[in-house]
Amino acid sequence: MTNHALRDSTERDAPCAGLRIGDQAPDFSARSTTGDIRLSDFRGRWLVLFSHPADFTPVCTTEFVALARAEEEFERRDCALMALSVDSLFSHFAWLRMIRDRFGVEVRFPIIEDPTLVIAQAYGMVAPQDNDSATVRTIFFIDPQGAIRAMSCYPANVGRSTPEMIRTLDALQAVDDGRGLAPANWQPGESLLRQPSASLDDVFAAEGQADWFLQQSGEGAGR
Repeated sequence: MTNHALRDSTERDAPCAGLRIGDQAPDFSARSTTGDIRLSDFRGRWLVLFSHPADFTPVCTTEFVALARAEEEFERRDCALMALSVDSLFSHFAWLRMIRDRFGVEVRFPIIEDPTLVIAQAYGMVAPQDNDSATVRTIFFIDPQGAIRAMSCYPANVGRSTPEMIRTLDALQAVDDGRGLAPANWQPGESLLRQPSASLDDVFAAEGQADWFLQQSGEGAGR
């Protein structure tokens, strides 16, 4: 689906209310710093799609430096990075040149342009009537089947945590088979939790009061 087709569909169907975990990520095609790109081309591997309000902004510049330096970590997890900004392609080019010259880092993952906010509106990052990118600060974790598995939003004055993005990806991959649960502060190599029992007999037979629903699986995932 092209940007124009995506816009026509969004405006015709209903006001954009945002996406939920489990929804299919809307497909789109757009120009990017690595050439023309289509979201569905990334099916078969994980994808982290994240957005920023504008090029040449201080917080976003530090984020792109950090993510470019960590790109190999995402690649090791068979996960691609893709960024979205409302700025033009040539603004992206100028910004990436500045980042390379100033920080010695080349940003090689694609940054797509969205000057009409079509993609941002389809993903619920801005409302259909908005004409600026003030709220475009969202991360979408998309699985190999194209489903949104996690989302996070940040204000413009707080930078995203690259280690937490990687930890979230690790946790999503560790529980992908549906058998385990990742507890608070889980790290690769640590035990997962078992899925709670749905049997009353198991509840009554459990040795401890919480054993039927809160128990380590003994399984972990490491890198």
